[in-house]
Amino acid sequence: MIRKTNFYLLILLFFLAACSSIPKNTKNSCAIFEDRYLWYKHTKKTEEKWGIPVYIQLAFVKKESDFNWLAKPPRHKLFKVIPYKRKSSSFGYSQAVKGTWAQYKRETGNKLATRARFKDSVDFIGWYNDKTSKLLKISKKDAYKLYLAYYLGWGDYKNYKKDKKAIIYAQSVREISNNYRKQLSLCRKNLDKNKYIIF
Repeated sequence: MIRKTNFYLLILLFFLAACSSIPKNTKNSCAIFEDRYLWYKHTKKTEEKWGIPVYIQLAFVKKESDFNWLAKPPRHKLFKVIPYKRKSSSFGYSQAVKGTWAQYKRETGNKLATRARFKDSVDFIGWYNDKTSKLLKISKKDAYKLYLAYYLGWGDYKNYKKDKKAIIYAQSVREISNNYRKQLSLCRKNLDKNKYIIF
């Protein structure tokens, strides 16, 4: 009985590791979905639900965590040596902070959502950018401005021109998004043909 339980635990751990590991090539949207077909289904569902294109969702995840499900901000260091508190509570694929994640769960009713799950993370990105579009009148296809609002927050977005770092990051997201869009145009038909594949 114990051996059987250990066997099932091993399979579960292997499955979780396989689902959570970083794709081999995170610079190519087709390669990402070739590695993780379920991720395509999740991003497509988010696109249909919130109106945020698949390529923009991927660009946000790439910039925020580089597809590392356990990504966290670096710690501050006391006297440049001793690890101290982290810069923020950001975590997971989307690097959502605790407060905004709690708001997302409350407003969507997705009570079991976790920041370490890709499906929930891209839904969060969709939800956040949908609100950004409504609040700040930004196009859902404008990766540059959407990311500025994501990085700075809705309140501080109006002052984005003063934040050079935010502008550089947003330019990077726009470039990543454009590359993903071009790549996806070459493989999306095939991805849609596999719509009945579960894993």
